[in-house]
Amino acid sequence: MIETLEIVTFRLKPGTEAGFVANNGIMTDWLARQPGFLARHLGKREDGTWVDVVRWQSLDQAQEAADRIMAEIGDSEAMQAIEPTSVAMSHAEVALSR
Repeated sequence: MIETLEIVTFRLKPGTEAGFVANNGIMTDWLARQPGFLARHLGKREDGTWVDVVRWQSLDQAQEAADRIMAEIGDSEAMQAIEPTSVAMSHAEVALSR
């Protein structure tokens, strides 16, 4: 298995930012229960774009979780706050981790 970073960028729907981080517990808890989950980091850029970086044990495990997340917690406040057309997801093999 090759450790994988999942990098997701997105914007929030207007009026949803105030509670977004507080409402993210459901997403972090869900991710923590998924096979292969290692870590999650959520950040906000100066331009208002959010960046969610999740470290997985393998690309397959990352993709399997991505295939299920909307069906399992897509109706949560945190997921509903995300503007769907703004979401961009990519993956990268971990070359160095410390």
